Amino acid sequence: MADIGIVVIGRNEGERLSRCLGSLTGLGAQVVYVDSGSSDRSVEVAAALGLSVLELDPALPFGPSRARNEGVRRLLEIDPSLQFVQFIDGDCELHRSWLAEGARQLREDPRTAVVAGHVRERFPEASIYNKICDIEWDGPTGEVPACGGIAMMRLRAFQQVGGFDPSVLAAEDDEICLRLRRKGWAILRLAAEMAVHDAEMTRLGQWWRRAMRCGYAYAQGAAMHGRSRDRHFVRETRRTWFWGFLLPALILAGAWPSGGGSLLLLLCYPVQIARIYRRTRMRGVAGLPSAAYALSCIASKFAEVVGAWKFKMKELRGAPMQLIEHR
Repeated sequence: MADIGIVVIGRNEGERLSRCLGSLTGLGAQVVYVDSGSSDRSVEVAAALGLSVLELDPALPFGPSRARNEGVRRLLEIDPSLQFVQFIDGDCELHRSWLAEGARQLREDPRTAVVAGHVRERFPEASIYNKICDIEWDGPTGEVPACGGIAMMRLRAFQQVGGFDPSVLAAEDDEICLRLRRKGWAILRLAAEMAVHDAEMTRLGQWWRRAMRCGYAYAQGAAMHGRSRDRHFVRETRRTWFWGFLLPALILAGAWPSGGGSLLLLLCYPVQIARIYRRTRMRGVAGLPSAAYALSCIASKFAEVVGAWKFKMKELRGAPMQLIEHR
């Protein structure tokens, strides 16, 4: 593992960070912990384990892109010979076998820039929101357009595209993967266990803010790359505006002229929920979680519209983009 470094990013993760850092001990890899203004004991916990700790300057906006870039910079200061970097968030635990599995894939396939594995929720039964997250983590294997921020990257590829874009505060993993694919690199998801995630999402407000952040990310991604041949997040943004704003506006605007006939368009929502439910059940997910996931996919569009609107307003005013946290 001498050619692998690990960058952990976190902010007020508490006990989750302790579990995360504990999962990295004894792996033989250099670890850097990057803290984004925590007010708990995160920095002290990491320092007590003898890790290299980097506290970000609060004068600049916090964000996962900035934290990961700074972490890589610190890693290479410590050991310029590193070839691969494993990114992991402070609310996750890395599987013991993953580093060897991911590195093996990168060594055997020189065209692969990023490799990821399966991520599971630590407590999927703790709340319906955690269960929804667990379903969302279950992505296809093989070559994929993008993977989550918990992944192993080839440092040469990472440096070729200039790392993460610090202006991207959500879905930054999709954005860097897009730029990597433009350079001819491949993104792979293996059928191997990579990490356990602890969403700790127990309240509706947390789910709502997470969905807002998603809408914000779609709008920003479409603004940055939507006019390219990749049409980055254009489809997702259109879906957000259609289900979360245009269809409800059409129903309300047409209610009086149509004598209430436009209210029949409300049936589009249960029909779409039923379609998502059927697809989710075909993936082997149980009935109740499938129903909750399907409902979430549609209900979240209303929160996504709020996030997309926030992005548009900031873009028009030229205001700095802000991170939306759900905890």
